[in-house]
Amino acid sequence: MSTVTAGASGGDGGGRVYGRWWKPDAERGRWAVDPLAGVGPLRFGMTADEVQQAIGAPGPVGAVDEMRAPWWRFHDAAGVSVIYDLGFRLVGVAVDAISGPLVRLGEVDLVGRVPSQVGAEVRRLAAREGVAVRTNPVGDPEVAAWGLSMGAAQAWGPGPHGYPQRGEAQLSEVLLVAPELAADPYAAEPVRRWRDLVDRPANPGAWTVAADLQRPRWNWTPGTSVGLLRFGMIPEQVSRALGGTTPTLRRGHPHWTNRPYRDWPHQTEPPGPVRWSLAEEHYAALGVTAEYRCRRAGFPVLGAVTVAGRTGPQLHFAGIPLVGRPLTEVEADLTRHADERDLGLLYDSEDEFGPQDAHLYVRPVRAGDRTISGVRLFEPDWNHRR
Repeated sequence: MSTVTAGASGGDGGGRVYGRWWKPDAERGRWAVDPLAGVGPLRFGMTADEVQQAIGAPGPVGAVDEMRAPWWRFHDAAGVSVIYDLGFRLVGVAVDAISGPLVRLGEVDLVGRVPSQVGAEVRRLAAREGVAVRTNPVGDPEVAAWGLSMGAAQAWGPGPHGYPQRGEAQLSEVLLVAPELAADPYAAEPVRRWRDLVDRPANPGAWTVAADLQRPRWNWTPGTSVGLLRFGMIPEQVSRALGGTTPTLRRGHPHWTNRPYRDWPHQTEPPGPVRWSLAEEHYAALGVTAEYRCRRAGFPVLGAVTVAGRTGPQLHFAGIPLVGRPLTEVEADLTRHADERDLGLLYDSEDEFGPQDAHLYVRPVRAGDRTISGVRLFEPDWNHRR
């Protein structure tokens, strides 16, 4: 067997899962929500030093963008992401589903539980308190009056050999924000720096998963083609190959004229954009996203294809269906295939895995309270972590 794993290590009480520590409930703190004021020991308006002192944990890890404000930081030992505004004052706290404290609002436990159950309890509490509930961009309840926005993440737990093991379930997590962000947290600039959902398709709260018989079956050649799509196509060719369908959503980014953004804050003026570069096109009806890279001449060409787990076409590898199945079943099938042939199963730092040299990663996709499989296929030199 030559299976390769990355990013996880075990321990007696928990384990590291891609930059976070999975913790059993007995080892997690218990914090109470003070709506619009703070959570646990953290108060909105705190400085970074005050946050560090309040948490009382070792220094933060994770993304820290010191070239741009606002900042966000993930505090590893505490299991929380803290979000700062332009004045470097605390305006948001995101509590991790598998490693964060067990947060309570009234009689509702918000973190590490079945998302639909938590959502139902939040709605009942809101109705009793006479406050409005809406659905946030990820499909979970959001209550502006409390500065609360729910979410979910894949479950992890103890494995048979002391290593963390992925679960099939989703577990609830929560974002809590200061009053100035509460009206629309995910549209607020500080939260967008932490997790930008503004130009992503919003989930209305429905988690319909297409049956396997309802999905078209696509053939694919590793590193070369997916269905009728070939890597290297320009967007017009992609659209024609997909039957002339118009993309539901197009995303991109600017190119800069002078020194790169990383040279800040030494520049007196921000670099000016010279052109908009297409990054991806989402075809919602087909459950497919085309992802592009720019050639030297400046025009985009197809570099990767992502197949949506809930709605996308079915693809097979060595007879194994890859799309829309419980993620743990796909992992078990691919592991067995790798073991029988002394091949490699590669694990990526973004919680993706795939057969060695197949230029394919299976990815976790939320389907309500459970986790199913989606797929990203890419050309050999594609930077799949971008």
